[in-house]
Amino acid sequence: MINTIGFTERLQKVITFYEETASSFAEKIGVQRSSISHILSGRNKPSLDFVMKVLHSYPEVDLYWLMNGKGKFPKADEIKKDDTQPQLKFSESNSEPLTQIPNSKNSSDLTEIDKIIIFYKDGSFKSYQN
Repeated sequence: MINTIGFTERLQKVITFYEETASSFAEKIGVQRSSISHILSGRNKPSLDFVMKVLHSYPEVDLYWLMNGKGKFPKADEIKKDDTQPQLKFSESNSEPLTQIPNSKNSSDLTEIDKIIIFYKDGSFKSYQN
């Protein structure tokens, strides 16, 4: 269970670290300003979507640190600025990035990839949006 008070303190630390206002932080992660206000005041609990938006916009924020205070912030020493996005893998048959996968129902139909999440054994994960 998430400790809402601890979460709001850590979220405020992220906002302060990046020298953002609540309004600019909300804009950067793509939520309404009232969402930030309600979470910081303790009125609302953060949704999974909210947490994912924070992690996507600020890769130096560690999931476990944000959620339960374990780990460290920022984890910038683990992430190099040039390596924040993975290199696209190319299919062997052509030089185009692999952005579609065969649909399991009919192998001739292709389904577009929307998001890939990689979970690591240490409990961390990375999310890549197409």
